[in-house]
Amino acid sequence: MLTLTQAQLYISATMPEQSARKELEADLKRLEKTLSELLLTYNHMREENRSLRQRQDNLIAERANLLQKNEQVRSRVEAMVGRLKAMEHGA
Repeated sequence: MLTLTQAQLYISATMPEQSARKELEADLKRLEKTLSELLLTYNHMREENRSLRQRQDNLIAERANLLQKNEQVRSRVEAMVGRLKAMEHGA
């Protein structure tokens, strides 16, 4: 059987231990919450990055297509100008 002094010593020894355990559990919960938030942010950023890379690829392909069309139009216009000059000199 515990004496009053032994009980007081036991309580005072276990209280800081329980307090430390609760503090540790609270710290772990905060860490877990922070980690969850970081994972959500990471996943969001990864998806956004994937989407931006796809958009960039599409824009690069569109630009190449427009440059090709521009070159075709320029060639046609130059050919027309050449024909008009030839007609002008032949008339």
